[in-house]
Amino acid sequence: MLRTGECVLNLPSTDMVTAVDRLARTTGTNPVPEGKQRRGYRHERDKFGIAGLTPEPSEVVAAPRVLECPVQLEAKVEAKHDLAERDEELRGRQIAIEVRILRVHLEEAILMEGMQNRVDPDKWRPLIMSFQHFYGLEPHKLHESTLARIPEYMYRSPDVDRAREAAPLLEGIQNIS
Repeated sequence: MLRTGECVLNLPSTDMVTAVDRLARTTGTNPVPEGKQRRGYRHERDKFGIAGLTPEPSEVVAAPRVLECPVQLEAKVEAKHDLAERDEELRGRQIAIEVRILRVHLEEAILMEGMQNRVDPDKWRPLIMSFQHFYGLEPHKLHESTLARIPEYMYRSPDVDRAREAAPLLEGIQNIS
């Protein structure tokens, strides 16, 4: 995405949970970055193949779309924002990417009756990852994610440890009042 300045945001539905989970702990980067190696990631050149998904040509960007995803957003990278620039351990490791949507593809089955550009929320069940678990709009977890097997401490930023170290000091302050 950063190399080409283009991407496709493929938004899966809940029925795609196992295909999406097959992509967990895979990366297209070779060699696999050290941080991802520690978390058990492996290089995978053919992500479509291992997920059992079908690449489909995009109309305005080079990256392919996922045919099975009911929502596909072709986009151009507008900006990259470095995060945690004042933190020695995290500097250069976290970024936010701002994109401009150039083309939207919506599966006809999820559209509102008589509307060609509006998604009917009663017809589409987007797949949502929350705290490393997969959910839909249903009130229960759909499927455990392979990513949930990575120990929490491997994702934790130094800020968590700093907050824990400061907690006893804050408790003393709270007890004063």
